[in-house]
Amino acid sequence: MTSYSSDLLRLLEARGYIHQLTDAEGLDALAAKQIVPGYIGFDPTAPSLHVGHLVSIMMLRQLQKAGHKPIVLMGGGTGKIGDPSFKDEARKLLTTDTIAENVASIKRVFERFLTFGDGPSDAVMLDNAEWLDRLEYIPFLREIGQHFSINRMLSFDSVKLRLDREQSLSFLEFNYMILQAYDFLELSRRSGCRLQMGGSDQWGNIVNGVELARRVDGTQVFGLTTPLLTNADGTKMGKTVGGAVWLNEDQLSTYDYWQFWRNTADADVANRLRLFTDLPMDEVARLAALQGSEINEAKKILANEATALCRGFDAAAAAAETARKTFEEGASDANLPTISVGAEGLTIVQGTAALGFATSNKEVRRKLAEGAIRVNGEVVSDPMLTLKPGDKVSFGAKKHGLVTA
Repeated sequence: MTSYSSDLLRLLEARGYIHQLTDAEGLDALAAKQIVPGYIGFDPTAPSLHVGHLVSIMMLRQLQKAGHKPIVLMGGGTGKIGDPSFKDEARKLLTTDTIAENVASIKRVFERFLTFGDGPSDAVMLDNAEWLDRLEYIPFLREIGQHFSINRMLSFDSVKLRLDREQSLSFLEFNYMILQAYDFLELSRRSGCRLQMGGSDQWGNIVNGVELARRVDGTQVFGLTTPLLTNADGTKMGKTVGGAVWLNEDQLSTYDYWQFWRNTADADVANRLRLFTDLPMDEVARLAALQGSEINEAKKILANEATALCRGFDAAAAAAETARKTFEEGASDANLPTISVGAEGLTIVQGTAALGFATSNKEVRRKLAEGAIRVNGEVVSDPMLTLKPGDKVSFGAKKHGLVTA
């Protein structure tokens, strides 16, 4: 472990957030003597962020806890292009109205993780559409474009991988990394921002911004990336059978969010406790050392802590109580996810898929044949079984939902 002098880097390293730093010694020295404004960008590609964004959000939280200033940058401008990094194909272009709606929806989640205000270390939220939408093409090319080498840009893994696969990379997408670098320059000028953070897939884009600030303004800024977050089995964290694990309540019920954390694999508990809770490191170590059935207590604590941060303490407590009733007492609870039978009615296949327990009707039929689906505690196998209000649908041992009128 590296010996840092600043509380910021000591905290980030101890909790496992650091993968790469552009200048560890320089950032450490700066953070030890002054408040460092640092930013992470979030493109509004959907109405909610998901747990794949949560490391970045938690890193801004840790920045603030260490006495520094978080800048949340909404990508109202860059969202009109879409980050091509490590994507197989271009993102679907969103309308300006959709982007604005997504920005408004996404903003809400940050208020749970960060303290906003006018103080020196209070968080602020900005939107890069404020400056990117006003750029004039020729002046931008003359001032900024001259500092980018096409040869170098083609060498970045995020671009090279796409080209090696002979997959199209549009000129529109190719400009994304230039605009992200310009964001860093603009934030340096506007807000004294000295640090950009992000996932390891953003390393090339972040380095571009660091170099642009040095070349154009002679300003020293820094970049930091987090490790690629995977499960112990090598799969990408946050990808589930039911789809993305959304942070907003209207995209995913609090009960399902709690269950996502409760279902963490044994081998991932320690890492998740470090990254996604505020628990002291000695408590993390104690919980991570639990063995056998006791590890389930650590998983419940992880679920409670992570859900309280994102959804609030009361919502987390309600989800935990719902789980207790469901699994320990076999009872139903109104906090379970629900599906309405509606006027036309629902079959067990339609209802199970609509609850998000499976990705397709075909999967539901397969699970029916395996005896993995129950209605009111009884195993069912008939795909044409009609659900009625009050039924409790169970998918495997851990997913339960209620049928309403």
